[in-house]
Amino acid sequence: MISYYSIIVPTFNRSDEISELLHSFETLEFDRNKFELIIVDDGSTDNTEEIVKNFSAGNDINIKYINQNNKGPGAARNAGMENAKGDFFIFIDSDCTVAENWLQEIDKGITKLSADAYGGPDSCKKSFPPLLKAINYSMTSFITTGGIRGHKKKKLGKFYPRSFNMGLTRELYEKIGGFGSLRHGQDMEYSNRIIRNGAKIAQIQSAIVFHKRRTSIYKFFKQVFNWGVARINLFKIDKSMLEPVHTLPAFALCFGIILVIVALFFPPVRTVFKYLLYLFLTMLLLSAIHAYFIYKNLKTALLILVIIPVQIAGYGMGFSYAVIKRLLLGHGEFTGYSKQYYK
Repeated sequence: MISYYSIIVPTFNRSDEISELLHSFETLEFDRNKFELIIVDDGSTDNTEEIVKNFSAGNDINIKYINQNNKGPGAARNAGMENAKGDFFIFIDSDCTVAENWLQEIDKGITKLSADAYGGPDSCKKSFPPLLKAINYSMTSFITTGGIRGHKKKKLGKFYPRSFNMGLTRELYEKIGGFGSLRHGQDMEYSNRIIRNGAKIAQIQSAIVFHKRRTSIYKFFKQVFNWGVARINLFKIDKSMLEPVHTLPAFALCFGIILVIVALFFPPVRTVFKYLLYLFLTMLLLSAIHAYFIYKNLKTALLILVIIPVQIAGYGMGFSYAVIKRLLLGHGEFTGYSKQYYK
């Protein structure tokens, strides 16, 4: 039975998002005496500290503010755990807000299963702009992620709780330690340690956070490129972290490029390429139609036609680049696009 929760939020120059996150906790349907909210400021140069302290002064939520030099989100989460007083630690990202029943559902889920850790999904609000809705759809679509990002149904790969909505007991933390030094994929590496420790993980679908990513199509490309690179970095740490489903975007990208080149010289191959292209475009169109019925927004549906190819190509390129650099050329761990991680 968990008696007290410590909710840890790393942040860097996201004062607007922090304000939204804090206000979402005002509507949280949970006993204020059973949780604390720890904001770990990773060296922000904006008015994050002022916003947090002003909110704390006029609210009955137990808020702890920690400031440190810029060390990255993993180090910020570790600082939060080191200063937490709860017997269960929860992590969410600073660009998230929580549903009213979020903590209530977590409490019910881990109590029912006597779980050592949990992972939950992210979603979007009706008020989010069309691009964020399109990205949300793409990142949870079966044809792009295999259903492995926080969803139980139609799952092709192992479920790893992600740091935008995950948690573990203090006892488990004391066994496995804190987050590692990976710049990208560190939450999956941490989840892998949780799994390898034999911990019982609750996948709580009803504990939803709303993920308001500050992004553009180009930033989204850079993000998924980094995820492709991260998968090979994770493989070098533990080979079990690379599953067949993770190779599919890179395989599809490379196969498509080779097919285009060969089709230029061999007409029969051109016919094969044409039908495969028709198949992909049909799947893309069906996804756009499906997204329209979900979000009731034409612009979101049209953006799906761009976002899904960007996600597949970006991840595939990052994965392929990392395979060449790390596995074939023997380079050490590296990050793809590293500037402005939080942005």
